[in-house]
Amino acid sequence: MEKTFITKEKYKSLEEELHVLLTETRKEIAGKLEYARSLGDLSENAEYHDARDQQAKAEDDIKRIEEILKSASIIKKHTSEIVELGTTVTLQKKGEKEKTEYTLVGPEEADLAGGYISHSSPLGTAMIGTKKGDTFTFTTPKGSVEYKVITIQ
Repeated sequence: MEKTFITKEKYKSLEEELHVLLTETRKEIAGKLEYARSLGDLSENAEYHDARDQQAKAEDDIKRIEEILKSASIIKKHTSEIVELGTTVTLQKKGEKEKTEYTLVGPEEADLAGGYISHSSPLGTAMIGTKKGDTFTFTTPKGSVEYKVITIQ
């Protein structure tokens, strides 16, 4: 089983989501299915088919979350001399004055707009192992891009 790298906060969030799915969502869907069955002919019963679709999605979500939690490896935000999972890195793109800050996390938590980048993304992979002051290049669909590591926290 492949490890899933997530923060402690994400782990707790997934536990809470799983609890809601197992206790509230399943109960709610069961009620919808019971009501839809009471309407009669199930072959042409839109409420029944909708409830079954909701049930399938909820069960898929439960299975996905359980697998993530089972294979979870908790990463902690920390300071390091090199870029690795859990570090926050300030980068500067070559030729630009603007600096960007990213925290390196697992794919489950990646949120580029929020400043969280997956260690398995092209940028994340390229920056792993670099040190403050290093430059690195990675390829995007628009061509190669060069960044400089400004700080590592």
